[in-house]
Amino acid sequence: MPHAIRFHRTGGPDVLQWESVDVPPPAAGEARVRHHAVGLNYIDTYHRGGLYPVPLPSGLGQEAAGVVEAVGEGVTEVAPGDRVAYASGPLGAYAEVRNIAASHLVPLPSGISFEHGAAMLMQGLTAQYLLRRTYRVQPGDTILIHAAAGGVGTIACQWAKALGATVIGTVSSEHKADIARAHGCDHTIIYTQENFAERVRAITGGEGVPVVYDSIGKDTFMDSLACLRPLGLMVSFGNASGPVPPVDIGVLARMGSLFLTRPTLFTYAAKREDLLSMAAELFEVVASDEVKIEIGQRYALRDAAQAHVDLEARRTTGSTVLLP
Repeated sequence: MPHAIRFHRTGGPDVLQWESVDVPPPAAGEARVRHHAVGLNYIDTYHRGGLYPVPLPSGLGQEAAGVVEAVGEGVTEVAPGDRVAYASGPLGAYAEVRNIAASHLVPLPSGISFEHGAAMLMQGLTAQYLLRRTYRVQPGDTILIHAAAGGVGTIACQWAKALGATVIGTVSSEHKADIARAHGCDHTIIYTQENFAERVRAITGGEGVPVVYDSIGKDTFMDSLACLRPLGLMVSFGNASGPVPPVDIGVLARMGSLFLTRPTLFTYAAKREDLLSMAAELFEVVASDEVKIEIGQRYALRDAAQAHVDLEARRTTGSTVLLP
C-alpha cells in the first residue's frame, strides 16, 4: 500500500505519522497523481499546529509534482502520463500517491524537473500575485520584502529586480543576507541587529516605500507600517512569528492613510484560467533565467517531522522538497 504523512492531533512536528493509506480509483473530476517530489511550505506548520484548524485526522501539504496515473469520469484537463504540478487543497500532498481534482493541476513544462516544480509552484505563484496583482511593481519602485532569504523571498527578490525595482530585504543573519544579495536584494537589513524601519527610512531619504510584503506577522507588523510612505500598501501574507493581534484601524489613518490587505493564493488562483495564466507567467520567468529556483534542502518524505523542525527553527534557506 502507498504511504502518506498524517496527523491525528495538532501540535509540534512529533504529531506527524508515516502511515499506510488506501487510494481508491479517482472519482469523477479527479486524477490520481504519483508524486515525484512534494513541496514544504510554512503554511503546513499552521495546519499541523492548529493555527489554521482542519478536520482530524488529516493529511498535510498542498504542493507536489508528479505524473498522472489515472483519471476519473469527465476529466479533460489532464491525461495519464502527463507531468503535472499543483499548489492547492485539500490537504494531502505529503503522500506517495493521491487523488486530487484535475482542475487544480497545471502542466509541468519538460524543461522543469519534478523537484523544481514542487519547490516553485506555491512560492512562485505567491510571488506572482504579490508582485503583479496585489501591488503591481513598476520600474523605479523601491520595495521592502521580509524574509528575503526564504522560499517566497528569494523568488520575489529576483522577480522584482527583473521588473526594475530597487529591493530592500530583511533577514535574520549575515549568512542569509549573503543569500538575499545573491538573489536580487540591493539593500539587506539584519533585523536582529538593527531597526529595519529606521534603516528603510534612511535608504529612501525619509520617504518610505510604496509597499511592504510581510510574511513574518506579529513581530514586524507595526514597524512594517512605519516603513510605508503616505497611501502605501501593507501586504500581510504570513505569520511566521505568530498571528498579528487585533489592530485599531485608526492607526492606518494616523500613519498616512495607509492600505492594508491580507491576501491568499487560493483567492487569486480560484478560477482555473487565472491559475493557468499565473503558472504560465511563473514558468516563463524561470525559463528565461530571470528567476532561479534554489532548492536549499531535501528530505525523505517519511522524515517530514525533521523538515518541520528545521523550518520553524529558521535553519532552512530557499525552497525545501520532500522526496517520496
